[in-house]
Amino acid sequence: MDGLTEPTSQSFLSDWRRSARRATSALATTDGRWALVSTSLTAVIAGSIAWLSLSTMPPANSIGFDTANHQLLPYRLFQDLMQSSGGALYAALGTTGNVHARMETAAPTQLDNALAAEQASENQKPSIETHTATLDDGDTLAGALEDAGISANDANAAISALAKVYNPRSLRAGQSFDLTYSAQADQSAGLPSNLSDTSSDNDANGDLASAQPVNAQPVERLLSISFSPTVEHNITVTRAADGSFTANDAVVQLTDHVHRAGATIDTSLYLSAMHAGIPADVVVEMIKMFSYKVDFQRDIRPGDSFQVFYDYYYTPQGQPVKVGNISYAMMKLGNREIALYRYQPNPNEPADYFDAHGQSAKGMLMKTPVDGARITSGFGMRFHPILGYTRMHKGVDFGVPIGTPVMAAGSGTIAFMGWEHGYGKFVLLNNGNGYSTAYAHLSRFAPGLHKGSHVRQAQVIAYSGMTGMATGPHLHYEVRIDGKQVNPITVKIAQGRKLQGRELQKFLAARMHIDATLATTKLETKVADVSSDLRQAAK
Repeated sequence: MDGLTEPTSQSFLSDWRRSARRATSALATTDGRWALVSTSLTAVIAGSIAWLSLSTMPPANSIGFDTANHQLLPYRLFQDLMQSSGGALYAALGTTGNVHARMETAAPTQLDNALAAEQASENQKPSIETHTATLDDGDTLAGALEDAGISANDANAAISALAKVYNPRSLRAGQSFDLTYSAQADQSAGLPSNLSDTSSDNDANGDLASAQPVNAQPVERLLSISFSPTVEHNITVTRAADGSFTANDAVVQLTDHVHRAGATIDTSLYLSAMHAGIPADVVVEMIKMFSYKVDFQRDIRPGDSFQVFYDYYYTPQGQPVKVGNISYAMMKLGNREIALYRYQPNPNEPADYFDAHGQSAKGMLMKTPVDGARITSGFGMRFHPILGYTRMHKGVDFGVPIGTPVMAAGSGTIAFMGWEHGYGKFVLLNNGNGYSTAYAHLSRFAPGLHKGSHVRQAQVIAYSGMTGMATGPHLHYEVRIDGKQVNPITVKIAQGRKLQGRELQKFLAARMHIDATLATTKLETKVADVSSDLRQAAK
């Protein structure tokens, strides 16, 4: 060892000793030991990543080395994964040489074929969808179906089948339909649903550039239509396997329950009946029955009472759905008792209501030609709010909101319909036998009516308003006898017909049958809830 080498060795040895002492002192602390572990782990991970990166590189061609059969396992796996993407990723990675050419021309594996076939099957499988369509004013069923995306051919075929069980012309605005249809895009085989191959170029970039979008708008194939025109009918139109349509009308068997209900009137007939559990449509029908005999504003007092004997229909699940007939109703007003019985003398005519002696409940004129009316101004002298002086008020004013239906107080012919000075929009009816009725301050007339039209009693002829000399919405109603206005509240109106002879005998027999049924039916002051009983029976 020469003189130059010796000092260098001594210097290296001295440096090593100092480093060892530093390392020993560093490892003596917790932080030093954790730093050593962390550095070691980082080195191992970095080395593993570098090895995997080198393994995925295609091996260099060398003499006697078969690149097709002796590739490293990670690269073979990487190659198979890239091949399933159709070569596009190879183009992106920029692979070159023989490997690039071989990968572009390699045939798909059996697994690739199976996956591609499964994907194509899923893309072509139609989806089942549902939609609710509702008819608007002026709509037709065919138009509603086409608006929902159904083809004209399917719509017409379904309606033709429907016509065998139900007349489509009977459909009304507001009727809803539940539609079921399949939606499938028109797709080219072997391509995604939004691409179509228009080029034979095998280059991956060329494939993507030449793939053109096709029309993916779903072709909606009608499968079924279902709707319920009434609570008793559920109609379904379904598509058969051969593409034809068949219709079926499933009739719901309703259960009829008879109720004899009654209550004491506290404030009004309507509210008292509702508190007793009587359905609203039964109460409204009962009010119409007595509208010729009772002034519901002046005749009814707290403490009066009523009874009604009626049928109501329930579904098999116990839901009340439809009112039947009111066979009997009675009102006790003070010391006066009015009883009415349902009877149908002519099977071709609607049933009517008669008192115990066969006198029709209907008078020649109704006392009030609007529902829910209150008298705001009576017949007689009054201070005119617009003219500013007192003069004769030759009618009765009923305070009702604008648009309330106005009914013909009696059957007759329209003598005038139009604008009449201070009356505003005005209707004059000739009711016969010297009687006529007038309706003023209307907002509009019922469609289809004109001078000379014949109307029946209780038919809607117009709608209330405040046209002409009016300070608020109301109906001005007049009764005229031989052209002279009389008080509609106090005038004696001719009664309806009275049964005679054999017709009267048949009515009395029917009345006795109703009386016998009433005697054996319990009076309900609170209508029983039969829905729970029906639900139990259905189980």
